[in-house]
Amino acid sequence: MLPTSILAATFGLLVASSLQAGVQIRFIEGAPKDRFVLTNVGTCQVEASNVKIDLSQSAGRLIFDVTEIGAGVEVFQPLEFVEGADSLRQLPSVVDGQNTIELEIASLAAGDTLAFTIDVDDTIGQREITVTGSEIEGATVSYSDADETSTATFSSDALVHVTTKDC
Repeated sequence: MLPTSILAATFGLLVASSLQAGVQIRFIEGAPKDRFVLTNVGTCQVEASNVKIDLSQSAGRLIFDVTEIGAGVEVFQPLEFVEGADSLRQLPSVVDGQNTIELEIASLAAGDTLAFTIDVDDTIGQREITVTGSEIEGATVSYSDADETSTATFSSDALVHVTTKDC
């Protein structure tokens, strides 16, 4: 039988970790559309906040290719929300060649997802139209609300987790 203090400490850790908050963003290379999937992986509702995806420090110096004529190459795809657009205050606009996008979140429940497609091109690689996980490595995601700002960096697995305030 475990001593009461060990049981209490274990229970406290379980409760504390279950109240953690955060958002996870995954980049998925696709043809002809690339996809970004933002998921509220915490147990808290995300409200009145901004998420900024900044590709400027990515290994491939990535950009958004949203028009036929402009900074991108070959195939282009405009920004299209495929899931969770109703969680945004407004739909963002993206200019061809831009390397950031800001999402103004009104409310995103725990476990809910916000996803959009767009074309992402690298500007220093050999195949500009195909972006690998290692090319997005170094890109950042910043989460901010009225109280705090947190920033995290994409890994070579094309994944980033940004901690938000606890419930």
